[in-house]
Amino acid sequence: MKVKLVSGALLLFISLQASAGNGVSVMGGEGNADTRYTGISWQWDMTKRWFTDGDWEVAGFWEVNLSHWKRDNDNVSQNNKLTEVGITPVFRLQRKSPLVAGLTPYAELGIGAHLLSDTEIDGRNFSTSFQFGEHVGVGVMFGKENKYDLGYRLHHLSNAGIEKPNDGITFHVVRFGYRYQ
Repeated sequence: MKVKLVSGALLLFISLQASAGNGVSVMGGEGNADTRYTGISWQWDMTKRWFTDGDWEVAGFWEVNLSHWKRDNDNVSQNNKLTEVGITPVFRLQRKSPLVAGLTPYAELGIGAHLLSDTEIDGRNFSTSFQFGEHVGVGVMFGKENKYDLGYRLHHLSNAGIEKPNDGITFHVVRFGYRYQ
């Protein structure tokens, strides 16, 4: 099951990357119980914008991610790594134009669906491979046409009580993105 999930996810991401999108980002961070998080994501802009009067607006994009979690432990009987794939609509409250020194600030919120390659990592039990993921974040876009993006996210995953136990996990994530369209 794990090998099929991971290989299927890799094929999906390769085909998604080939179908363009608007940007890519790399992410890294740490979560509960010293679990390290690394990942890559692809973004596709939503065409609609909301609340466009004034200097601020709400914009959105779809984000598809592939992440790896790793926990160093001495107990070889416990799983210490897993892979996560997810899709999340993300909504950003952002300035329409740069503020100071070419920096365009934003705050964002995303809630999506995720699949885990395993339901346990180092004794933390998620019960189901399907998880809900939500994040809140802040950051700045910069560079010519805001092509670069540096942000922080507080990212939480759990199964929302579908099955017990529902240990869940929270990550502090730094994200660096590049818009190529």
